[in-house]
Amino acid sequence: MRDLKGMVAWITGAGTGIGEGSALALAGAGMQVVLSGRRTEDLERVAGLIKAQGGSARIAPLDVTDADAVQAVVDGIVAREGRIDVSINSAGLNVKNRHWNKLSRADWDQVIRIDLDGVFYCCHAVLPQMRQQQDGLIVNVSSWAGRFVGAVTGPAYHAAKFGLNAMTETINIEQGLHGIRATAVCPGEVATPILDKRPIPVTGEERARMVQPQDCGELMLFLARMPAHVCLNEVTISPTWNRGYVAAARTIPG
Repeated sequence: MRDLKGMVAWITGAGTGIGEGSALALAGAGMQVVLSGRRTEDLERVAGLIKAQGGSARIAPLDVTDADAVQAVVDGIVAREGRIDVSINSAGLNVKNRHWNKLSRADWDQVIRIDLDGVFYCCHAVLPQMRQQQDGLIVNVSSWAGRFVGAVTGPAYHAAKFGLNAMTETINIEQGLHGIRATAVCPGEVATPILDKRPIPVTGEERARMVQPQDCGELMLFLARMPAHVCLNEVTISPTWNRGYVAAARTIPG
């Protein structure tokens, strides 16, 4: 396993949820982390937690749908930190009115712009530096909904995440010869603020049984520590109490 001390990680969506869990885990292993997201106050809170634990963090507020702003953040990291060893693209959302009978064109555009276009902009921006290094790990946070079509998440989110998985693998096809590897992480239900957008509210008891952000952080740390000659192309993580499975299991005659 690699020693991560002194390496540089850039994390989008770092102010909450999986991004926050990832930032705390990587900083705890000695990485310098750069935190991006739309809400400065959330980024400052996470950076404060990291610094209180003796870690190194700075914030770079960003809307990932702005390609020029994405490039500027990456250029700033290269100028200041000198390299980008790990890039975790965790920024993402879904909308409440997500099904065909209610989904608006504006909401479709928003989901695709953030969950797919935004990740492309981030990958496109970091790849030249990683090629120069002849090394780099990109982790794109996809979803269970990027592997399995169901009734919960709606067409825009499914389309974005299936596209994200395919896009991630093209990085391995084209950039592996440069020492670059990419992983699509496909979580099932995780107790993050994205649940607040569910049309049917999720209870506290249900959230407690889900995968937690710190669990995802441990997974990101594992991926980052893998030796550079190893590529984990796709990883699925889900709750043991998988609500879809539980519902199906309860239909099986006793």
